[in-house]
Amino acid sequence: MPKLSNRIAAIAPGGKNGWEVHFAAAQQARAGRDVLFCSIGDHDFATPEESVEACVRALREGKHHYSDIPGIARLRDALARISETSTGVPTKRENIIATIGGQAALFGAAQACVDPGDHAIIVSPYYATYPGTFRLAGAEVGVVLAMPEAGFQPTREVLEAAVRPNTRALLINSPNNPTGTIYTRQTLAAIAEFAIAHDLWLISDEVYWSVAGSGTHLSPLALPAMAERTLVVNSLSKSHAMTGWRVGWLRAPEEVIRQLGELNLVVTYGLPEFISWAAAEAAENRWGVDEIAATYARRRELFLSALAGANSLGVRGSEGGMYVMLDVRAIEPSGEAFAWRLLEEEAMAVMPGESYGPAATGHVRVSLCLPEEKLKDAAARLKRLSQRYAAPGKPGGKEAAE
Repeated sequence: MPKLSNRIAAIAPGGKNGWEVHFAAAQQARAGRDVLFCSIGDHDFATPEESVEACVRALREGKHHYSDIPGIARLRDALARISETSTGVPTKRENIIATIGGQAALFGAAQACVDPGDHAIIVSPYYATYPGTFRLAGAEVGVVLAMPEAGFQPTREVLEAAVRPNTRALLINSPNNPTGTIYTRQTLAAIAEFAIAHDLWLISDEVYWSVAGSGTHLSPLALPAMAERTLVVNSLSKSHAMTGWRVGWLRAPEEVIRQLGELNLVVTYGLPEFISWAAAEAAENRWGVDEIAATYARRRELFLSALAGANSLGVRGSEGGMYVMLDVRAIEPSGEAFAWRLLEEEAMAVMPGESYGPAATGHVRVSLCLPEEKLKDAAARLKRLSQRYAAPGKPGGKEAAE
């Protein structure tokens, strides 16, 4: 077989992509083991019926053809209105390009902002695809640490320490996956000042904007002098329970959107037409948005209440999003080791913090995409394992594990 390109080989160097525990759990489940999955951010409920019926109606009306490359006008208008709501910044159709999910919007943003040999900064904890997305664009990736002791809020100092002469972009995510942290106005102001000072593009992943929980989402797009340099990644996946529909978008200056239309032309050739029309209706009518947000706020409160008493497990961040980030360092320095042991002994899958960069070392991410009774069960399994860790000399206890 001929040699594969270095570009493809660089996406996941060493063959690890952070999903090893989840994939092992899935393999065990296929073999017949009853595994409790708290590892993936996919809703456990269906897309709202109104959105489904809109899709069926679009199919019956014959919308089976190619769609406009940047997205049909009605969809772009609807997504522009969501962007206005979520960012507080006036947005036109010309500021929007529809993409195959939020990941394609992120891919497009990276392609637009960096050239091969450029440098991009990402903030850890980060979503697992961020490094590979920039590496695929040919950029070097610098990781700055937003530490748990600071509430996972990045500081101007760590950003300044990471900047290079060839730095061209900074990527942030709030509400954050995996931590649920919502960046404060002070944090975002420091990020904006940093981006302006070094003339950087700022890519802001805001797909969890509607699931802000107890916090208030603020977009850096709304800060002074940031509209010309900020690209906002968004998606209907989380807000409208449409993960499998693959409808995302990028909100950016008009010239960026015009150029990215050429990228859509050679990568996806636009979205499926019937999905586009149904997604436009879903976006226009906000089907499911408020109910989904209320569901995760309730689940977060229930899970944390059920976890009470597990003093060896600390909660970090977790103001918003669809996850709870647990600090396990009091009993296990490695979140990956804790996750593997949880799978082995309790048949429960979580994501190791190390999957999201070094700032999340010694943590695990627990997805709230489960019914309430299963979340209570998840808390019970976590408490049992933490007790075994904290019981030296007993089978499965810390001394035995060592």
